[in-house]
Amino acid sequence: MNLFKKKQLAQKRRWRIRKKVNGTSDRPRVTVRFTNKNIHVQCVDDIAAHTLFSLSTNSKNYIKVLPNVEGATKLGSEFAKTLKSAGITSIVFDRAGRKYHGCVKVFADSMRKGGVNF
Repeated sequence: MNLFKKKQLAQKRRWRIRKKVNGTSDRPRVTVRFTNKNIHVQCVDDIAAHTLFSLSTNSKNYIKVLPNVEGATKLGSEFAKTLKSAGITSIVFDRAGRKYHGCVKVFADSMRKGGVNF
């Protein structure tokens, strides 16, 4: 299977998930994206089309965090603290076409331990 076909299939998975997952101001959508070098997390209000919060391993505080299970645990707990400080306790989780396995699952579990419901 060539690279172009893989990218097409991944985009179709993202669109299929996004049809079902929508965030509001009361219950925003949290999307997580793992690349080979970084982890990117966003909290989005889809009705207002506005990003409420974002966190990445590109920022100065998390420059040493790798996109593995340990890094997902650290970033998930920190993002949960950020959400709790803003008064958000319930979210919708968007895995961005990835399987709910490995780093994505560990990230979600660390957010649940931080007190965020989804």
